[in-house]
Amino acid sequence: MLELFYAGVRFMRARFPREDGAVATEYGLLLVLIALAIVVAAGLLGDRLDLVFSDAESELGGATP
Repeated sequence: MLELFYAGVRFMRARFPREDGAVATEYGLLLVLIALAIVVAAGLLGDRLDLVFSDAESELGGATP
């Protein structure tokens, strides 16, 4: 029974020798998703800030510096 287990382990190691590339790919995809979320959040925040300052400008009557 133990020999069958070792045969399975040898088969899996021969079939999938290293996982470094898969791990690096997963981290790369995760970084891309995080960067995309930051870009979207910054864009939405910029739009919201533009609205806030536009409202403040209209409340002040279009004052210029």
